[in-house]
Amino acid sequence: MFDARFRKIFGSRLEAGGQALSHLPITPNQLSLAGLALAGVACLFIALEAYLMGLGFVVLSRLADGLDGPLARAREAKNAFGGYLDTVCDYGFYGGIPLAFAVARPENALPAALLLASFMGTASSFFGFALLAQELGLKTEAQGKKSFYYAAGLVEGGETIVFFVLFCLFPDYFALLATAFAVLCVITAVGRVVSARPLMDEPVNEPVNETESERESESESDS
Repeated sequence: MFDARFRKIFGSRLEAGGQALSHLPITPNQLSLAGLALAGVACLFIALEAYLMGLGFVVLSRLADGLDGPLARAREAKNAFGGYLDTVCDYGFYGGIPLAFAVARPENALPAALLLASFMGTASSFFGFALLAQELGLKTEAQGKKSFYYAAGLVEGGETIVFFVLFCLFPDYFALLATAFAVLCVITAVGRVVSARPLMDEPVNEPVNETESERESESESDS
C-alpha cells in the first residue's frame, strides 16, 4: 500500500544513488548481501535490547536493499539471479527482526511467532501468484520494474519497514504492534487469493506425458 508512494518520493533519489555507485567496484549482488549482513547486525543489537542502534542498522539495511536494483539498472546488469538473491535477502531480514525481539524478551515470543506465521501467508500468496502469473503470461509494472509479477496488497515491503521501525522505537509495545501487523498480513493473504481467482480461474490443459504420447503414436501407426 505504501510502496507506490515511497517509490514516488524516493525512486528518483535511489536511481541517482545507483548511478553514483556504478562507478565503484561493487556489484548489485554484493549490495544485496551487504543489506542482509546489516540486517544481521540490526538483529544482534535488538536481541541485546539496544533498540536505537538496531534501528540504525535496519535503516542502513533497507538503504542497501533499495540501491541494488538501481545499481543493476545503471550498469545494465539486471538478471534473474539478482532478483532472486534480492528476494532471499529480503526474507532473511523479514524473519530475523521478529526473531530478535523474541530473543530480547521472552514475553515477545508468542506475538513474534504469530507474526512469523502470518508472513508464511503473505509469502505464499505472493510467490504463488507470481509463479502462476509467469505461466499465464500476466505482467504488471504497477509496483515498479520487478523481476517477477509483484502482487500488491494491504501489507507490502513499505508497511513492513514502518512496523519494524515502530518496533524499535516502542519496544514495550512490541506484542500489540506485532499482533496488529499479523492481522493485516492475514487480511493481505486472503485479499490476494480473492483477487487472483478471476485472473486464474480457468482450466489448465495438462501436458501429455511421454508415455501417453508414445502410446498415441503407436496406435495411429497400427491403424
